[in-house]
Amino acid sequence: MSAILRELLRVSEKAANIARACRQQEALFQLLIEEKKEGEKNKKFAVDFKTLADVLVQEVIKQNMENKFPGLGKKILGEESNEFTNDLGEKIILRLCPTEEETVELLSRVLSGNKLASEALAKVVHQDVTFTDPALDSVEINIPQDILGIWVDPIDSTYQYIRGSADIKSNQGVFPSGLQCVTILIGVYDLHTGVPLMGVINQPFVSQDLNTLRWKGQCYWGLSYLGTNIHSLQLPDSERKSRDTRSQVTEDTSSEAECSHRFSAVISTSEKDTVKAALSRVCGERMFPAAGAGYKSLCVVQGLVDIYIFSEDTTFKWDSCAAHAILRALGGGMVDLRQCLQRRSETGLDWPQLVYHVENEGAAGVDRWANKGGLIAYRSRKQLETFLSLLIPNLAPGDTYT
Repeated sequence: MSAILRELLRVSEKAANIARACRQQEALFQLLIEEKKEGEKNKKFAVDFKTLADVLVQEVIKQNMENKFPGLGKKILGEESNEFTNDLGEKIILRLCPTEEETVELLSRVLSGNKLASEALAKVVHQDVTFTDPALDSVEINIPQDILGIWVDPIDSTYQYIRGSADIKSNQGVFPSGLQCVTILIGVYDLHTGVPLMGVINQPFVSQDLNTLRWKGQCYWGLSYLGTNIHSLQLPDSERKSRDTRSQVTEDTSSEAECSHRFSAVISTSEKDTVKAALSRVCGERMFPAAGAGYKSLCVVQGLVDIYIFSEDTTFKWDSCAAHAILRALGGGMVDLRQCLQRRSETGLDWPQLVYHVENEGAAGVDRWANKGGLIAYRSRKQLETFLSLLIPNLAPGDTYT
């Protein structure tokens, strides 16, 4: 199992290299945009895009995992269709070929004969990448491969990837927009229960060298299975004690006014005004709008904020699975917001965690895999309970219903 996670980390870094390479040259980058067809389009945006970079990343992840773990590639589902139509009207299925030369030939057809661009892309696609993390080397966990399913969002926040700026300033560590909001998301779940087991979030654009203009990234991962929880955010003892102390203060504060100042949340720029108004009464000034579902979840993983809340139904299983797995390893999770608001504490039912193995009944297209009730991502159960106890009184009935 740790071997699968190690390979997922390696292919996520390969994917990040592709994303960075495609973004490096503006002339090349303009060739990579193709508008999504009806049925693939995310209704949240007036215009949604599929890029060749998206599809390349997805296919590289699928093919590399299949090569290393035969049979696993068929269980990888992603956001993107791998069908392209070139300028001649030819429909072409994009896949990773066995050799660099064959990939050049296929990409050249997609890019309507642009050999230079095809060669540049094929080179990075076939380039070998190494990725090691000592925390994984000492762990051996056996999970049957046949129960594993994988969700991939090859480049989350495609709009920021296409239009994103390199010079956006953060607000207390949270970037409202820009290339920093772009993530590559790989989440592994149990095919029978839908529970997330492993997650990898690769952030390709973290810091830029102002001399070379080249970007460096960062990768985060977590594994949670049968009581074993490991993750890349393991802290030194001194820092862990300091953070635990701060967390305990938040959880144990009995005064509602004091507690409200301690909560922080990241939200979508498209969040409903009624929800934002309720949140402002709970979080005060510590409410941060940001782009990208994957990035907002990452802000919770990193501990930059306590909560990511979204009331609408325009995030999907590929957006949430990776972060959900990492949050489980941290002691947190990701729950269905609508079900939380309908839940009665006296029933004793557990919080309604998102699951990843069943489609939404009666839905079509990408909506089959939407998180229909919205979501809340959190780092500790106690924080979730306290947060909801403060939020719910500030929401009018039906405020969050989609």
